[in-house]
Amino acid sequence: MSHWEKFGCVYTLPENLHPKMLSHVGNPLPVRIQGDVYRIFFSARDEKNRSSVGAVDFDIVRRAVVREHGRPFFLHGPEGSFYADGVSIGNCYTAGGVTYMLFMGWQTGGLAHWRGDIGRLVLHDDLSLSLDSEQAFLRAGETDPVSLSYPWVHQKRDGAFLMWYGSTETWDAGNGDMLHVINYATSADGQSWARGGLAVPYALGKAQAFSRPTVVQNERGDYEMWFSYRSGSGQKYRIGHTASEDGMHWTPAPGKSGIDVSAAGWDSEMIEYPFVFDHGGKRYMLYNGNAFGKTGFGLAVLGHE
Repeated sequence: MSHWEKFGCVYTLPENLHPKMLSHVGNPLPVRIQGDVYRIFFSARDEKNRSSVGAVDFDIVRRAVVREHGRPFFLHGPEGSFYADGVSIGNCYTAGGVTYMLFMGWQTGGLAHWRGDIGRLVLHDDLSLSLDSEQAFLRAGETDPVSLSYPWVHQKRDGAFLMWYGSTETWDAGNGDMLHVINYATSADGQSWARGGLAVPYALGKAQAFSRPTVVQNERGDYEMWFSYRSGSGQKYRIGHTASEDGMHWTPAPGKSGIDVSAAGWDSEMIEYPFVFDHGGKRYMLYNGNAFGKTGFGLAVLGHE
C-alpha cells in the first residue's frame, strides 16, 4: 500500500497582508515557474469570508518560500454575480491555445443554502489572471439540479477532455449532512461539455459529502483520484482515494488514501482539498488542514510501504 510522507504545514498566511487576504490559504494549486519553484495559488478570505485568489512562490524541494505576493491575483465578484461570495480554485488546463484556471463561484446572499457554479479564469503567460466570462462556465441544470463545486479537467492522450466536479443531490441525506457527489462530463474541445452523471460511487454514512477531486493518469492509461469527503456521521473532512480504467467509472469511495489526520497540530482535526502532481520523479500532494485552510497548507510526498 502506498503512503504519503508528510512534511507538515509549509505555508500560513501572514497577518494583515491584504484586506482581501485576511485568513485561509485554501485549495492550493501549483503552477510551475522554473526549476523546483511553483507559484502556488490559493483561496484567501476577507472579513466577510468572501474568498479571492492569492499566491506564494514556493520551492517544492527546499520547502521554502521564494516570494510572497502581497496582493490578490483575482477578486471575488460584485453583488449579483455568480462568484459574488467567493472563488474556490480547482485546477488548470489548456484548450484552443488558452490556459484556464477553473473555479467554484459561491453565492450566499438571500439563499437558504449557499449555491455554487463553475467558472473559468484565464491564466496568462505572466501568470496573471483574468475572468474568462461573466457567465458561469457550468451551471446547475437537469443533471445537477442544486449546486456545483470544485472542478478538475484532464486532457486525455487522444486529445479529448474529462471533467470531474461536485454536485449536490440534497442538503440533508437524512443524517444531517448533505449528499454531494462527484459527477463527470466529457468534451471533444474543452469548451462544450456533455454531462455523464455520477462518477464515484458513494455510501451514506461512510462517504457522502465530497469535495475537490484531483486526478492523475499513469503510464498504462489508468486514473487515480484523491478527494476530500465527509462520512455523514459527524466526522470532519478526510482524504479518500479511488481508481478507474476509463475515468468515468470509479471504485467505491472512500478507499485507502495513505494519508490521515495527525495526532496533534495544524491538521489533527481534518485534512482536505488535495492537489496531487508529479515533479522530479516524485509524486507530491498539497493539502489543507484544520478549519478549511485557515491553519495553512501542507506538503506530502508519496512513498511505499
